[in-house]
Amino acid sequence: MKDKQDITLLIADDHPMLLKGLYEELVAKNYRVIGQAMDGMQALEGILTQRPTLALLDIDMPLLTGFEVIKTAREKGVETKFIVLSFHKRLAYVTQAKALHIHGYLLKEDSFFEIERCIQAVLEGHTYFSASFGTLALENAGRDLKKLRLLTPSELTILKLVAKQESTNTIADKLGVSVRTVEKHRSNIIGKLALEGGTNTLTNWALTNKETILEL
Repeated sequence: MKDKQDITLLIADDHPMLLKGLYEELVAKNYRVIGQAMDGMQALEGILTQRPTLALLDIDMPLLTGFEVIKTAREKGVETKFIVLSFHKRLAYVTQAKALHIHGYLLKEDSFFEIERCIQAVLEGHTYFSASFGTLALENAGRDLKKLRLLTPSELTILKLVAKQESTNTIADKLGVSVRTVEKHRSNIIGKLALEGGTNTLTNWALTNKETILEL
């Protein structure tokens, strides 16, 4: 692992006490924290101007979420490695993190020992998810992502519109195709995602996984 003084970090969290605690722990362990932010826009500006080695970002922040910060920073060519911090254990968040190829995902309940293990793993080129998730949750998230990647561009476009709660008729009008064509695509999507249930199965699944779908 690199010398800690060669590693620069930017941290972001909209909870002042959590941000202060994380900063103090990192500094006490001899890490160089070169930036702090309390909303997503501040975090993005800091990442773009200071280009830290690592950024530890809260997911739920004002103005831009941690996921939005990461996506935008990468579009700008930033090589910073990203670790997200969250209270969320929901599978949809894990799947979204995997879709964005985020390097680390930690829970705010994790000890600083685990945070440091994650930092070390990420710097060595590995992906690190909190041990609290368990193997099964990570495997399920990976399976959902693989299923989504089986969809054709047309099917993915329709799924995104379904996730936005657009009706079949509205989707047909927007895409300039027949209602029957949209229904056929919906049927194919249900098959590829291996969904079971009634009429609203696809809509319910799309709403549950909306964040991930819209990132693809």
